[in-house]
Amino acid sequence: MSRVGKKPIPVPNGVKVTVNGDSVDVEGPKGKLQQMFPSVVRFELSDGQLHAQLVNEGDKSLRKFHGLARSLVANAVHGVSEGFKKELDIVGIGYRAEVKGQTVVFALGYSHPVVFDIPSGIDITVDKQTHIVVRGIDRQLVGQVAADMRSLRKPDPYKGKGVRYTGEVLKKKVGKTGA
Repeated sequence: MSRVGKKPIPVPNGVKVTVNGDSVDVEGPKGKLQQMFPSVVRFELSDGQLHAQLVNEGDKSLRKFHGLARSLVANAVHGVSEGFKKELDIVGIGYRAEVKGQTVVFALGYSHPVVFDIPSGIDITVDKQTHIVVRGIDRQLVGQVAADMRSLRKPDPYKGKGVRYTGEVLKKKVGKTGA
């Protein structure tokens, strides 16, 4: 049995949770999400907490879904109550970004500006042209958008230029010596 799956999910005040067969609808102050989960797990709401339980405790091959389903639903509850954010930094001379409507325009040292479309449900702000904050209620979507932005110009292992997560530690390579 999963240790993660056994932990109850606390439901904060102002968050409404509805269990429907193989999905959970979560509605809170930041928005509304529907989270699907495997049919071998069922959720019960009691005393302001959600509990995940396996339908068939005896089948060991189904235990792997217990913690997964609990994590997915816990992320949905956290997302609608507090939200998620990822921060990126742009490092390099002349590298910058700006938000124009529903797009982010990057200058990353290419011969042309790179235009990145902002998906619905995501809020992006740019501070000082080199610090990007990606916010949203869906953890998977926030992480994917941040990863897509980072992939536009991954950090260079020699000079460290590019788009990186805030706090990301790069392992720099030593260049050729002219001796």
